[in-house]
Parts: sequence; C-alpha cells; structure tokens
Amino acid sequence: MPIEFEEATAEAFALINNLETFVRAVLSGRRRNMMPEAEKIEIRPVKLKDEIKLQMIELSGTSSKTVNLDVGSEIVKKLMNSGFANILIESVSQSMTIRFTKKGDAQVFVEQSKKSQSLDHDKHKSRLLDPSDSFLREVGISDAQGRIKPTKQDKYLQVEEFLRILAPTLKNAIESGHISVDDDKPISIVDHGCGNAYLTFAAHQYLISTHHKIKVIGIDLREQSRIRNIAIASRLEISDSIEFRAEKISETDIPAADITIALHACDTATDDAIAWAINNNSKLLLIAPCCHHDLQTQIREVPEPWSTITKHGILKERLGDMLTDALRAQILRLMGYRTEIIEFVGDEHTPRNLMIRAVKTGARPEQNEFERYQEMLKLWKIVPKLSELVQIPL
Repeated sequence: MPIEFEEATAEAFALINNLETFVRAVLSGRRRNMMPEAEKIEIRPVKLKDEIKLQMIELSGTSSKTVNLDVGSEIVKKLMNSGFANILIESVSQSMTIRFTKKGDAQVFVEQSKKSQSLDHDKHKSRLLDPSDSFLREVGISDAQGRIKPTKQDKYLQVEEFLRILAPTLKNAIESGHISVDDDKPISIVDHGCGNAYLTFAAHQYLISTHHKIKVIGIDLREQSRIRNIAIASRLEISDSIEFRAEKISETDIPAADITIALHACDTATDDAIAWAINNNSKLLLIAPCCHHDLQTQIREVPEPWSTITKHGILKERLGDMLTDALRAQILRLMGYRTEIIEFVGDEHTPRNLMIRAVKTGARPEQNEFERYQEMLKLWKIVPKLSELVQIPL
C-alpha cells in the first residue's frame, strides 16, 4: 500500500548504508514534472585500500561518470529525492523496490532473494573475446600489452556486442537443426563489405575458440583491404580457415554459406548482401544497414496524412530508413526466414544501430503477410531494390 515519500526513502537510505548486507542500488526513470540529473544511477559498495566506499555511476546517453562517496553521504539521499521514479535496493537477503505513482505516492515492494556482496573495485564483465587476443593487437584495437586502446573502446564494444548476438543465435540455429554441424563440413561464413575485417576476424577467433570447424570469407571492393587482411591472417597463422577477396557483392562467385554477415554495407550494397544470402540459401543472416538512399529518392508522392511527418526533412529521412529496413525484413519473411529487427551498438553510437537478424526455417508465411507487403508498396508507390534481386513467391 502507499506510504509517505519520506518514510520510503529513509528506509532505502538505511539499507544502502548497512555495509553488512548492501549489494547495490539502482535509481531510474523520471517522476512526473521532475528532471533528475542523470538517466540512471547505480550504487554499490567497494573496498578502496582498507576503507569501504559507495561507488556511484551516473549514466546519461552513451556517457558515464563514476564517483566514490563516503558511507552515509547526504548526496545519496539528495539523489533519491531528485525525481527518479524507480528505486531498487538489493541486499544479501531481499530486494526492495520503490515506485512513485503519478500522484506522488510511494509504492513499496519487498521480496526475499539471495544475492552475494562483492566489494571489488573493478567489476569484471564476462568477455566473449579476450582483450589480449592476438587478432585485436594485429588490427590495432589492443596495445602490445593486450589492453584495449582508449581510442578503440567503441570499436571493441562493437565487436563484443556483435559476438553477443552471433553466439546465441548460432547456438539456437544449430540446436533447432537449421544449421548442421559435423566433423567433415565446416560452418561457412561470408562477410560482405568486410572493410578492415574487425568483425570478420572476431567471428573467426570466437568460433575457433568454441571448437567449431569453420571457413570464413571476407569480401570488399578495395584491393588494399584485401592485401592488409591477408597479411594479418598470415601473421596470425589462420590462412587455412579465412580468406579475403576484392570484388563486388553482386559479382562474387562464392557458392554458398551457412552464415551471411553485412555490417554497415552502404545503401543498396545491403540489398546485394541480403539477396546473395537468399539466393544462395544462407541459413543465418546478421545485417546491420548503413545509409538508405534508394527509397529516399523514390518517395515523391506522400499518402495522407503522412505529409504531417514528411514535411520535416529529418523525419522524412528517418521514415525512409524505417520503410527500407521494414520491407527488407518483410521480404525475408516471405522468403521463409524468421526475421526480427534488433538494436545493435554501432562504433559511432548513431541512430543507425539496427540489425536485421534472420534464420531460414523454410516456413511459408500467412497469405496476409504477402498482402501487407503489396499494400505497402502500392501506398507509397515504391519498389525496394531487394525485390528486384530475388524472386518473391507472391
């Protein structure tokens, strides 16, 4: 039942300052007509030398700020009163959640749970790829001591997030029988528009470390990229399981692959990659589109009442982006793929951080899926490039 605001925060403050049991606190959300200083705040106890402090991490957008506070600091109480809508306090034996209603009442929920307290100053996040991996040093993400370079933190994050998507998706595809694995046939991967091959090498090194027999091919238009990547593969002594080509996606003669990757292939190069995957019966696609110009130029007659949005240039551009990727996903569904669009952390943390993830199941979609696709094209008077590259069974 609702209790007074002061009573709820006083109880939370007492739990945070109980060093025998406190595990962590999370402040998030925004109360009505209030604006806290950060989007989210995490607090946990840490041991610095021989003294226990409260480590506070402020998160806002893509930036974070860490401050170590004294136990009992009034700053913590001030933050709880600054406008956060949700306050979670975890101890070794229970979790307490405070949620504030629109009327300002505090709803308190307490449940029993078992958690362990850690006073380590540095939280060690499980990594799918060790920062000291020789490939990361060769491509310039890590230094000679195996530490991620400060200027390459974003790139390392991109590699990690990609692997966190690839790993469970591939595992599920194998377990469900969509991708077959045996001792004689390696899992094949093609990376279209691989560039400097950060993700190509990452996929290779991770899958090798998980005992998969693999064959990886990276293709890119630039001959200099091919030469550079071949040299790195040679130094890593992995040339027998990874190769690089300089050619167009639409002109490659690679016969097939279990997995198709295309990360930020520009404009219709993304369509070329998806079409290649469909036409060559690729079982798993991880596609992160980049710029979208094709449909942008086709949208001339705007159906009403959409002009309310398209009269603003930036909104028209974003709408074109969404239409492009939604139609790509829909075409994949029509071609027998289970498809979803998920968030992918790009190296520049821009709004263009979506990924199309598709697994070939062979299931024929419902007839209304075909009808919706055709209605969308008719409404906007557009023809997606991808529809010209594959034979949709309408």
